[in-house]
Amino acid sequence: MDLAALIFDVDGTLADTERDGHRPAFNAAFADAGLDWSWSVELYGQLLEVTGGKERIRYYMERFRPDFEPGQDLAGFIADLHRRKTEHYLRMLRAGAIPLRPGVLRLLREARDVGIRLAIATTTTPGNVTALLECSGGPDLPSWFEVIAAGDIVPAKKPSPDIYQAALDQLGLPADACVAVEDSANGLRSALAADIRTVLVVVSSYTQREDFSSATLVVDEFGGPGAPAHVLHGTMDGADYVDLAALRALHSRACGTAIR
Repeated sequence: MDLAALIFDVDGTLADTERDGHRPAFNAAFADAGLDWSWSVELYGQLLEVTGGKERIRYYMERFRPDFEPGQDLAGFIADLHRRKTEHYLRMLRAGAIPLRPGVLRLLREARDVGIRLAIATTTTPGNVTALLECSGGPDLPSWFEVIAAGDIVPAKKPSPDIYQAALDQLGLPADACVAVEDSANGLRSALAADIRTVLVVVSSYTQREDFSSATLVVDEFGGPGAPAHVLHGTMDGADYVDLAALRALHSRACGTAIR
């Protein structure tokens, strides 16, 4: 089956948002709420094993603050913290503090120019996705994506396949017609569990040591002319960076079809 769509994760994939974006936004939200919590770079790396911001707060409380009493219903307390965090994160985006990863816009344009459909499958909130795209890529960038499957539209977060299945359903495409682009082991497992056989992993600052042995290709960056990507697992058949031709070849090998 020919390649018809690219489905992208967001945090760590389109932009390296976690260490210097979401983490300080969480810490600012904790300060707003009068909490003495502070997530260091190292601690946040551990917390990223849990997908979803609200889920991450709950896990932190259970694991590191078991005696803390929120003074209100737990779900409401967590939701309020997450709302505050989102406000801080959006302010950072609007200030231009979080750029897209090098090569992202180039690849998106290549796909769009030849009619390859674009979609997003992420656990982050829809507002965060739209703000990142608008502030880091331009006001029209969200419209390039036919489907933005994000946030709590599915009950189970990655590594569950639910968010990828939602994206596939909205696209009306079978899994074999798509390439998933991820940065984390949880995201890789999610895409594979949705039967997407072609998964490109572009490692981020927090995920470079995770196990990606089941990915089709793992690189350190998308790269570009004069800035080659380094292959960590798999092969790009001599290509210097991730472009649409490389993804088509990757998809063809994984799905056992001829390139057209």
